[in-house]
Amino acid sequence: MSSKCRGIGIDLGTTYSASVFYDGKVEIIANEEGNRKTSSYVAFTDGKCLVGDAAKNQVNLNPYNTVFNAERLIGHKFNDSIIQSDINNYPFKVVNKNGKPNIEVEYKKETKLFSPEEILSMILSKMQEIAQTYIGKKVSEVVIGVPAYFNYSQRQAINDAGVIAGLNVLRIINGSTLAGMAYGFHNIVSKEQNVLIFDLGGGTCNVSILIIEDGIYEVKSTAGDTHLGGEDFDNRMITYFVQEFKRKHNKDLSIDKRALRRLRTACESAKRTLSSSLQASIEIDSLSDGIDFYSKITRTCFEELCTDLFHKTLEPVAKALRDAKMDKSEIHQIVLVGGSTYIPQVQKLLQDFFHGKELNKSINPDDAVAYGAAIQAALSTGDRSANIEEVVLFDVTSFSFGIETSDGIMTPVIKRNTIIPVVQSHILTTYADNQTSILIKVYEGEHATAKNNYLLGQFELSDIPPAPCGAAQIEVRFCMDNRGTLFVSAIDKSSGKENEIIITNDQNNLSRDESEHMILDAKRFQTHNEISHEYNSLKQSFRSDNIDTAATINNEKLIDKIDTNQRKIIIENIEEIIEWTEINQDDN
Repeated sequence: MSSKCRGIGIDLGTTYSASVFYDGKVEIIANEEGNRKTSSYVAFTDGKCLVGDAAKNQVNLNPYNTVFNAERLIGHKFNDSIIQSDINNYPFKVVNKNGKPNIEVEYKKETKLFSPEEILSMILSKMQEIAQTYIGKKVSEVVIGVPAYFNYSQRQAINDAGVIAGLNVLRIINGSTLAGMAYGFHNIVSKEQNVLIFDLGGGTCNVSILIIEDGIYEVKSTAGDTHLGGEDFDNRMITYFVQEFKRKHNKDLSIDKRALRRLRTACESAKRTLSSSLQASIEIDSLSDGIDFYSKITRTCFEELCTDLFHKTLEPVAKALRDAKMDKSEIHQIVLVGGSTYIPQVQKLLQDFFHGKELNKSINPDDAVAYGAAIQAALSTGDRSANIEEVVLFDVTSFSFGIETSDGIMTPVIKRNTIIPVVQSHILTTYADNQTSILIKVYEGEHATAKNNYLLGQFELSDIPPAPCGAAQIEVRFCMDNRGTLFVSAIDKSSGKENEIIITNDQNNLSRDESEHMILDAKRFQTHNEISHEYNSLKQSFRSDNIDTAATINNEKLIDKIDTNQRKIIIENIEEIIEWTEINQDDN
C-alpha cells in the first residue's frame, strides 16, 4: 500500500477522521482505540500530553486542563461576542493575548499558553500519526475538510495549524462539498442531478448544493452557521438539568466546572440515546458536594428544549436554494451528513421543508467528509486510478471579497458562490484633484458597509500622475487560486504603476514570527512525546521482565536450587522495582 498512498484526507470538526484512497477505494482509518472518528480533545498533565480519545476519556478527572472545541476559537478576536458566549461553557481557561483567544493550562507543573492553532496542530499531527501507522510510511500531504461557512481568516488559521504540524496542506475544501463527492462516488450518477448536502455536525451546520454528472461536481451555492450543532443541543440539555438540580438541592452547578463537565458527558450520551429511544436516563454519582443526581429526559422534552435551534438549521437550506436560484422541487437528492442528522426531529423538519421528499441516507453520515477528502487528496497527489481519473470539482467561495469605495461602501469584486479559481477586476478612480496615491482596503463579507465586514488587508498604490478628480483609471484585480489563496493587485492604467498584496494572514491570524516560533515548539513537543513514549515502553518492558523473573525464581522446579536467603533478597528487590514502576508510571 505504502507506494501508492501519497496523500491523506482529514475531516476537521468536533471529531476528526483520517482517510486514504488506495487501489480504487477509500479507507477510513481507525485509531488505536479502534474508532473511525477521533475526539478533538487535547489534555495536559504534570508529565505528558494526551491527544484524541485518550484525552477525552480522562476529561472528568482533569477538566481544567483538557481542551476541546478549539476550532470554534480560531480566526476570531478575543472580544468577539460569540467567543465570549462560548467561554462560559468551557471548563478550561480562555485568556486574551494580543487581542486573540489563547488557552491557559497547567502543563509539567507550569502555566502555559497555547493558541487555538497550536491545539489544532496537535490533533492534526495525531491524525497524521494514525494514517502513517496504517499506511506504513511518512505522509505529509493532506486535504482538509472544513465547515462550509468558515471565513478566510478561519481557513488561514487551519492552514497555519497544518504548517505548525509539519503538514503540506494541499487544499482546504468545504466539508459539505467533499460529502457531495462521497455521494457521487458511492452512487453512479450518469444523469445530471441537483444534490443538496445537509451537514449538521457537532459544532456547525453547513449546506451545499451541487450539480453532479459523470464525475463532474459543480458547486452552485453554500450556506451555513459556524455555531450551530450538537454542542449547542447539549448546552440546552445541560441548562435544563442545572435548573433541575438547583430546584431539588438548592445548589448552583453552573459555578462548579468539574460537575458541569461530568454533566456534559452524561448529556452527550443521553442525546445519542434519544435518537433511537423515547427516553434517556441521567445517572451521576456524587455530582456535586457528594450529592448523587438521577433523572430522566424524554425525546419530546429534548425536542422542546431545542425547538428554535432545530428550526434554525433550515435557514442555511433556504439561503442555499436562493443563492443557487433553485426551487425545492428542483432538488433531486437530499443527502444527510454529520452525526447530528441522526436526530429524528431534525430529519422530520428537513423532510417537511421539502414537502415530504424522502431523505437520502445512502452514505455514512459520520464518514462522508473524510471519504471525499481522501478522493481529493488522491487527485491532488497525482493518483490516476480509473474510477477517479475523470473526477473534476468546481468549488466556490463561501463569501464575497471586495474593496471599500466612496462613502465607505463595500464593492464586491468576487461575489459569494463564485467558482474558483477565478480572476475578477474592478475599476477605481481618484476622488480628489491631483491625487497621487490611493489606499486599497480588501474586505470579506456581505454587508453593504465595508467596515461591517472583515478587513483582510490593505496596501497603497502611490506615484499616480496628478490629474483632475475622476480622470485616473486604476484597475484592481482579485485572483483566487484553487487553494483559496487571494492575490490582489492594483495598476494605474496611464502610468503602469503597480502594487499588490497576497492575503496570507490578517489581524486575527498568526504573524510570521508567531508561526515560526510555534513550529519550533511543535517539533520540541513531538520529540518529547516520542521520547516519553519510548521511555514508558522501556519501563513497562522492564517491569514485565522483573515479574517474569520473580515467577521463575518461585518455580517449584527451582526452589531447591536457590538459597532461601538469596531468593528472599531477590524477591524483595524485584518487589521494590515493581512498586517503583507503579508509583512512577506517569513520571517522564
